[in-house]
Amino acid sequence: MTQHVSDIMTSAPVTVEPQTSVTAVARIMRDQDLGAVLVTDGDELRGLVTDRDLVVRSLADGGDPEQVTVAGACSADLVTVAPEDDLDHAIALMREHAVRRIPVVEGGHPVGIVAL
Repeated sequence: MTQHVSDIMTSAPVTVEPQTSVTAVARIMRDQDLGAVLVTDGDELRGLVTDRDLVVRSLADGGDPEQVTVAGACSADLVTVAPEDDLDHAIALMREHAVRRIPVVEGGHPVGIVAL
């Protein structure tokens, strides 16, 4: 029996706006025990930011984490899947693009995340 992305995805993903500070995103991740949040502009997916992205792309460069926004830290070149996609397809994309998380998009709007 074929498994679909919707069978294992984390639904109702946490989202933040691009102008959200790195500190605020780090607190959200800590408080909700998350390794990644989606960056949206309104209802449109703009990127994905991980805890590692915050460290490597923001904190390591210096600057005030209260002033630096998540827009510069997020991965904007995203690979996405749909809820009805086969799970094997999502796994293949993760391997091909060397990513651990893929946003799930339906009708152009983020509805979940698939993680290893």
